[in-house]
Amino acid sequence: MKAFIASLIVVVLAEMGDKTQLLAMAFACKFQWQTVMWGVFAATAVNHLLAAAAGNYLAAILPLTYIKIAASASFIIFGLWTIRGDTLKGEDKRYSFSPFWTVTVAFFMAEMGDKTQLATIALAVEYNTIIPVWIGTTMGMIISNAFGIIVGNMMGKRIPERVIKWVAAIIFIAFGVYGLYENLII
Repeated sequence: MKAFIASLIVVVLAEMGDKTQLLAMAFACKFQWQTVMWGVFAATAVNHLLAAAAGNYLAAILPLTYIKIAASASFIIFGLWTIRGDTLKGEDKRYSFSPFWTVTVAFFMAEMGDKTQLATIALAVEYNTIIPVWIGTTMGMIISNAFGIIVGNMMGKRIPERVIKWVAAIIFIAFGVYGLYENLII
């Protein structure tokens, strides 16, 4: 349960202001929100299952202390990445399938190497499990993208994106510093 909850929280925070959240918001302006959410779900379910499996494999072949140090450092990097932010570079216009497949393929490709995919790998390493991390990160993506679509459509720009980014970044950096402290000092 701890792996699931941590995965859910980390990915919800990581996705705030991320390019894939921006992509979902852009698609929601073009397609029905339900189609967008199903496409996000399908792409994330496959992508994050592969990422969790990769993280679990790494945990089996490398010493756990080294992996935990790398994972903690990666959380600090994710925090700094969150501050920098992401932008769309035509991902919402690149594919021309049915709406569902357009969203699914674009979202899957945009998620490759993205911080939420890398966080999924790090979480699978940290907790040495696949299913709870996969379900937690997938649900985290759905929650954060639903939030982005709803808030983006209803509230416009009333919630400062900068505030959301900084809060998420501080939480990431705190997790990273704590992890480094726990694995290097103690």
